[in-house]
Amino acid sequence: MADTWPTAITEIKPNAVRVRGYDIAELMGRVTFGQAVYLVLRGELPSDAIGRLMDAILVSSIDHGVTPPSVQSARQVASTGATVSASVAAGIMSVNQFHGGAITNCALQLGQIIERAADDGDLLLAASAFLEELKAQGKRMSGFGHRVHSNDPRTSRLFELAVEAGVSGKHMAAAQAVTEVFAQSGKTLPMNVDGAIAAVTADMGFAPEIMNGLFMIARTPGLLAHVAEEQQRMRPMRRIDPKAHSYDGPSARSL
Repeated sequence: MADTWPTAITEIKPNAVRVRGYDIAELMGRVTFGQAVYLVLRGELPSDAIGRLMDAILVSSIDHGVTPPSVQSARQVASTGATVSASVAAGIMSVNQFHGGAITNCALQLGQIIERAADDGDLLLAASAFLEELKAQGKRMSGFGHRVHSNDPRTSRLFELAVEAGVSGKHMAAAQAVTEVFAQSGKTLPMNVDGAIAAVTADMGFAPEIMNGLFMIARTPGLLAHVAEEQQRMRPMRRIDPKAHSYDGPSARSL
């Protein structure tokens, strides 16, 4: 019809909701949240293995303590007496180029390395040349290095799960090539979780432009937890020093 605009995501009718064609009531209790996220973004339900990988990606970034800018922003706004929605939104609005944004940036850079290697197929040489160009331009490779971890424990686990799910493509190979070039140069700059998510989701077929959104989806529950804790345990309008905190939650435990 000429007076309508199209959407292919969700159909709403009286007493019926269909997401990408699937009755949402039928999905409830039958698919995981990760599978539902994949469905709404990609248009189809993933295989069980890809669904588990999607869940792992979301779990990997659910929280990273009180020091990230998004958590600091959310807690600061919460301390003013703001609503939960305003406080969590402040955290989400802090996810940008230098916090959470490395996922999209890294995927685009890995794509450039793959393009360089298209002629001779040598990802190692392509990665080396690309990193040299970045250095000459005063730029950095996104998704590598971490202010806390010298060996991000989430990276190897995501790669392991990706291989189990049958995801092992050019972006993951390019990321490994970058890691090898850094190692050969004597520079300790391991791949962090953002780099791993970028490589894995690119090989899953996700567009780089929405990858930072995956980080936002994953981090929202953590932000909500921090906002609730700020409102319940801390005094209003306090001075929040990210270094002056101590952990008093459960001690280490296993599944």
